[in-house]
Amino acid sequence: MSVALKAKIAEVFEEPGCDKNQGKSEKERKKGCTKQLAPGAAAGGCAFDGAKIALQPVADVAHLVHGPIACEGNSWDNRHSASSGPQIYRTGFTTDINELDVIYGGEKRLFKSIREILDKYNPPAVFVYQTCVTALVGDDIEAVCQRATAKFGKPIIPVNAPGFAGPKNLGNKLGAEALLDYVIGTVEPEFTTPYDINIIGEYNLVGELWQVKPLLDALGIRILSCIAGDGRYNEIASAHRAKANMMVCSKSMINIATKMEQRWGIPYFEGSFYGIGDMSDTLRQIAKLLVKQGAPDDLLLRTEQLIAVEEARAWQRIAHYKERLTGKRVLLITGGVKSWSVVAALQEAGMEIVGTSIKKSTKEDKEKIKEIMGDDAHMIDNMTPREMYAMLRDARADIMLSGGRSQFVALKARMPWLDINQERYHPYGGYEGMVGLVREIDRAIFNPVWQQVRIPAPWGDDGETLGAVSATTQVSA
Repeated sequence: MSVALKAKIAEVFEEPGCDKNQGKSEKERKKGCTKQLAPGAAAGGCAFDGAKIALQPVADVAHLVHGPIACEGNSWDNRHSASSGPQIYRTGFTTDINELDVIYGGEKRLFKSIREILDKYNPPAVFVYQTCVTALVGDDIEAVCQRATAKFGKPIIPVNAPGFAGPKNLGNKLGAEALLDYVIGTVEPEFTTPYDINIIGEYNLVGELWQVKPLLDALGIRILSCIAGDGRYNEIASAHRAKANMMVCSKSMINIATKMEQRWGIPYFEGSFYGIGDMSDTLRQIAKLLVKQGAPDDLLLRTEQLIAVEEARAWQRIAHYKERLTGKRVLLITGGVKSWSVVAALQEAGMEIVGTSIKKSTKEDKEKIKEIMGDDAHMIDNMTPREMYAMLRDARADIMLSGGRSQFVALKARMPWLDINQERYHPYGGYEGMVGLVREIDRAIFNPVWQQVRIPAPWGDDGETLGAVSATTQVSA
């Protein structure tokens, strides 16, 4: 691992926005939150994967992976992050290094790849991702990117997050550090308003941001940049002129919020777009921060008026579903901000949370779970598939909400399942998203297929057909 990368990781571990790190001694804090991954153990959850997840939703730049083609294949388009315009972010670019590049170095190949991308696609910038192989070989992507920037006159951004550096969450933060070091603050916006905000850690999954943007538009609040869902390079580069920041997922990009507050004095808060109450609270906090930063006081009144109208409309639309769902038990296997934000949304629909996963949750997330669910909240640190299966088969839950990797546990238990993670096909953000979430849960629970698959098969465990052939029948000679 290079000296520069070690220094950057040490800097990330000193993150002041993370109470878990700050609660440790200086010696323990330097060790970080997790052990470094052994070769082969990082598949699907390495630092490179985390950095790519965090930055790939920037829609108008080319994302070039400097490494073997398998790295790009593993990470390409792995989230349903939607774009309202450019589609170049969905094109997989890789230097596809070979054995000779490992022996002689792949820096020349990287430079030629950058030139080819600029000639063919002309993006406003190129993000170059370091991987395990090229980092071990010693390719200096910072030097290549610096030379390419000078040569071609366009920003070429190095993202130094090889997989062996650590887990996916560390990669999220290293990707954020690349934005802080090379992007944010490099461009001035055409104009500014007292209502400019940044939304950080929002990936616009299935277009969720678009369910929230009309609410902000109605208040005259402008999203100066979203980091990174449906993001644009120049908007992110000018993010330092915003009046306030909203942090959606502190597990991934809290370092952007804290360092923007240190460098440019931009205050931030952590909010949620899931659920009626949390959406209203988020609008109120945005309005309060903007007024505190100099926006007209009438923003607070207009915000309350909008909330009253939208809440009444949302409650009216979910009333029918709430009658059917009240008392239904939900097992929530997710993490991060969804470990508490989705809990609040489900409780608003009358459902009971029998357990919520905290495997990827911060200390703040856990405190919010206790605040919402009470001191007897059943927080699951690491539930095995066998335990999930037993819980569902014993009917201690009526439905499981989780990511795609857990769906087969629910299906084996013949219980309803709904995708709540990034691979999903339905947006759940804002008031409109809350209605959609409740509707999808209702469709899943009351789907008649579950009654069909729970009917016992007409044959016994011994393979004999029940009621037709007796297991003790002897065939005469």
